[in-house]
Amino acid sequence: MKSRLTLPSSILLLVLTISNLNGRDVKVQAAEVTLTGRAPAPVEPLSLWYRQPAERWLESLPVGNGRLGAMVFGGVDSEHLALNESTFWSGRVEPNVVNPTGRENLSKIRELFFDNKYPEATALVKEHLISDPDNYGTHLPVGDLYLAMQHGDGNIDVTNYRRELDLPAAIARVCYSVGQTEFSREVIASHPDDVIVVRLSADQPSNISFDTRFDSQGGPYQVETDGKNRMILTGDARERRHSDGKSGVHSHGIVQVVADGGEVTSSAESLSVRNANSVILYIAINTDYNDVDPKMRSEQQIASAMEKGVDVILKTHLVDHQTLFNRVTLNLGDDKENGIPTDERRERLLTSRLDPPLANLFFQYGRYLMIAGSRADSPLPTNLQGIWNDNRACRMPWTCDFHLDINTQQNYWPAEVCNLSECHEPLFRLISKVQESGRRTARDLYGCNGWVCHVFTNAWGYTAPGWGLGWGLHPTGGIWIASHLWERFLFEQDKSFLAEKAYPVLKDAAHFFLDYLAVDPNTGYLVSGPSISPENAFYGPDGTRGAESMGTVHDQVLIRDLFQSCIDASEILQCDSEFRAKLIAAMKRLPPLKIGKHGQLQEWFEDFAEAVPNHRHTSHLVALFPGSQITPDGTPKLADAARVTIKRRLSQPDWEDVEWSRANMICFEARLRDGDAALRNLTGLMRDLSDVNLLTFSAAGIASAQHNIAVVDGNLAASAGMAEMLLQSHGNEIHLLPALPSAWPTGSFEGLRARGHFEVSATWKEGELASVAITSLSGNPLRIRSAELVKELLTSVGQTYHFNGSLDMTSLE
Repeated sequence: MKSRLTLPSSILLLVLTISNLNGRDVKVQAAEVTLTGRAPAPVEPLSLWYRQPAERWLESLPVGNGRLGAMVFGGVDSEHLALNESTFWSGRVEPNVVNPTGRENLSKIRELFFDNKYPEATALVKEHLISDPDNYGTHLPVGDLYLAMQHGDGNIDVTNYRRELDLPAAIARVCYSVGQTEFSREVIASHPDDVIVVRLSADQPSNISFDTRFDSQGGPYQVETDGKNRMILTGDARERRHSDGKSGVHSHGIVQVVADGGEVTSSAESLSVRNANSVILYIAINTDYNDVDPKMRSEQQIASAMEKGVDVILKTHLVDHQTLFNRVTLNLGDDKENGIPTDERRERLLTSRLDPPLANLFFQYGRYLMIAGSRADSPLPTNLQGIWNDNRACRMPWTCDFHLDINTQQNYWPAEVCNLSECHEPLFRLISKVQESGRRTARDLYGCNGWVCHVFTNAWGYTAPGWGLGWGLHPTGGIWIASHLWERFLFEQDKSFLAEKAYPVLKDAAHFFLDYLAVDPNTGYLVSGPSISPENAFYGPDGTRGAESMGTVHDQVLIRDLFQSCIDASEILQCDSEFRAKLIAAMKRLPPLKIGKHGQLQEWFEDFAEAVPNHRHTSHLVALFPGSQITPDGTPKLADAARVTIKRRLSQPDWEDVEWSRANMICFEARLRDGDAALRNLTGLMRDLSDVNLLTFSAAGIASAQHNIAVVDGNLAASAGMAEMLLQSHGNEIHLLPALPSAWPTGSFEGLRARGHFEVSATWKEGELASVAITSLSGNPLRIRSAELVKELLTSVGQTYHFNGSLDMTSLE
């Protein structure tokens, strides 16, 4: 088999002009490359792999260490690394962006809503509650490093090309042959050594030659060399769409070339390597975020890396990564199609051909992305794009930030259940930052104690409302993300964490909502507002379209969960009895969940007609997942109403199907115990809303996007959803295989975590549980369910309990 293409484009030209996303043209030399042969599959089955280089960002492969990230393109004539650093943000802290007239007008606005004067109330919301920041900022890409490879003059005949991403090793590899020489590259982002390392090798001496080039993608940047073997990259995170073009971090980066043999020379902005046996590139990038000295830190990282050498760095990298990655295994059947490249397997899904092992790869890819994007010491949590910025999201009206109306939450849904609890830590630090600034917003905008945060936040701790009607006024964004603190305690049972970190944040938020809730004069209920059901709209009593109202179901669910978690925490910690009594009294006055005229779960306090019945958001279903106020056993009528809501939304011919909404459906259907429906949504996500590199994307044509834009929440939430299909642990019981699809008749998993601090492994055959092993990590009572079978027992710390498919205990260790 023979294919012919020119890289990085398939146009047969010797000089290519590439327009980057800023519209700047960069001329690069590109030889005509001919690919022949069929490279075999990698040895590691949990690998994404391809028989051609990446031509687009959404074909390249991600590596990351929780702070530094790179997308590896794997070109033959030009290697391309798209470089990112998680703190490379424009903007700055803005302490006074709340509307100064909000507090004095809040009561009047509420009275208008209670009197059904929605247009008048909405006009006052716009005037008095919406914010208008000048320097909100956005995460930005650092830039692109190119290696113009030299394979001799003229055309390049390449055989057996393969590029891959080895998930268990966290290594991106490229291998191919030119003539009798086999070339290979390895790229890692080392967490222990905090550098990106590129190793270029050949099995024949004196065959590694290339020239370096760096493109900043439009930001102010300076590139220079030290006259020897080092590129120095300095720049500033600047842009004018979300900030003033003057505010942002300063960065300093180093690309250090270490060649074995051959010669390294330099020009003003580039390094050239000729005839080396092998070459190592060490890449360090830092910013002055949090008052770091980026120059000093980069120099220290490079010096340490060079002293250790690539073999030591690779060894410690593997141990560090695999300590996390290897905790969980999943087997969904023999992988008979492992010899087929990942892009071809994904294309086969277009013919509705199921591929359970590909789903397993997708599950572990989500875990890989969490490890690569968020480590215990990461300075910031993952944003919309993780830490891999394609230079598109940051140029959208919605920015590349931390969205708090579902996206950041989805990024961290897998953390506990998928046994990556440490990866949660950067989110907790951001919550603490938001709590601090959110106190000022609570006081200045609402006249309330406690803290509040709205629809999004940024690297600078922004907590005020957004700058638009219909989406900006979301006062429960902060408590939704803070609920992850309570989830951490439920999974880990760490009372010190609860007392020192989780409960103080949750209690402070509860103080806000005790002050903030208003009495509806028509019903006597305590309701929130004015606020929105994220980004959705309705037709009000007079038939006009609106989005802001009092008592949205989304708010009420989150507030009820907040109050309940504080009640439970205060009981566990044996403190704050008077405060607990206030919460119990307030909870009794919160409105209940209601079923609307179509049999659907009501989204607003009133049963309004939907203005956008095909909308991507189903925010009221937070009561189903990740919350548990709706369950098939505990609230069967509400569970049926949730099913109606899902059916009505998905039945719309133009449903706004984006990566996170599709991942949501996996989780919803898993909670409703419909495994086949969950799998249909998982397959749809992999087939329609992920690209060649299996990264999920927000589809063009929705939410102002003109292009598909990579957003990792779909990947991460899908991993959580798959775990939810196999194991659920809300409601004080561990439910095994609650939503097992018929297409996964045989399989196993090891290492998933359950609330109560249990680690669970299970096997199944012909669609039924065959065996289960549960390790009690805190000695809590255990209640397990399989279909209609239930088993209860007391446990001891560190003991593993083995059961057969009938839940009879077979051994104890």
